Amino acid sequence: MNRFKERFEEYKKALKRLEEALQEEKTEIVIDGVLHRFEFTFELAWKTMKDCLEYLGVSQKTGSPRENIQMAFKQGLIDDGETWIDIMLDRNSLAHLYDEDTSREIYDRIKEKYVTEFEKLEKKLSEI
Repeated sequence: MNRFKERFEEYKKALKRLEEALQEEKTEIVIDGVLHRFEFTFELAWKTMKDCLEYLGVSQKTGSPRENIQMAFKQGLIDDGETWIDIMLDRNSLAHLYDEDTSREIYDRIKEKYVTEFEKLEKKLSEI
């Protein structure tokens, strides 16, 4: 439980920082900051899901983010598996290339859709 609990606390802090950044006026530097915080929040999200699944005894060891997302969906930790896969794909595209138009599109998805998924995960994990 300790690992899950500790990682969950880190996830909540990262999510709070992402939410704070999203409240700022949309400028180039804010977009860059939001994208960085998004990447960090996603990393903690899937790793927290993994730790939670292990804590619940559902899985001994799971591998990739995709596998953890699929397992979390099957176990009801997340409601919208397709959106979580989109989150993962957007995070991956940020890690491997930088395109200004793509980054703005991802910023908009973070603000309009992804942060809500992160918040729903936080609520669900708080109940465990």
